[in-house]
Amino acid sequence: MLYGLAFIFLYTVGGLSGLLLANSVLDIAFHDTYFVIAHFHFVLSMGAVFSLFAGYYYWSPKILGLAYNELLAQIQYWVLFLGVNCTFFVMYFLGLQGLPRRVPDYPDAFFEWNYVASIGSLISVISSALFIYIIYDQLMNGLENKVNGKSITYLSNFCPDLTESNRIFLNNTVKAASLEWALNTPPSVHSFNTSPIFCS
Repeated sequence: MLYGLAFIFLYTVGGLSGLLLANSVLDIAFHDTYFVIAHFHFVLSMGAVFSLFAGYYYWSPKILGLAYNELLAQIQYWVLFLGVNCTFFVMYFLGLQGLPRRVPDYPDAFFEWNYVASIGSLISVISSALFIYIIYDQLMNGLENKVNGKSITYLSNFCPDLTESNRIFLNNTVKAASLEWALNTPPSVHSFNTSPIFCS
């Protein structure tokens, strides 16, 4: 959920800066500056990458049947969030100062913010290394996930025209509304004899 909320925040910041770039008068000043770099990294890089992290943390315990270290995962999130914001948010300031993109060197006036961006990228690399360790720890030491589908009830008095093997009913104890969370963890190779159908 942390990655989902961060995605909304970062994508919104990137989208609002896109409104400035859509203004033809402002785009004359911002064209080919680091403001554009900050904009598309907030929208594309952090939008896509944070969604991938959210997907991994959401699905991997179900797919692998192994739990990851929640404390390390939260530390990794905060370190990455700090790192990418230190890297790319300061590029808005560089763009406002007029630092052009696609230039191999820059005047000394831009040194401070470039230094902050460099530190932020190193923080992001540390977070990526921590994520690799979290995957390693999950595969080597992951505890078995306790979600096992015992709350699923197969009832025969609903959908009488369907065979028993493909009727799935969720009772009140199940909070998920999707079929994959009705299966054991990890799911077996052949979970159903026929395509399952939700009934209520």
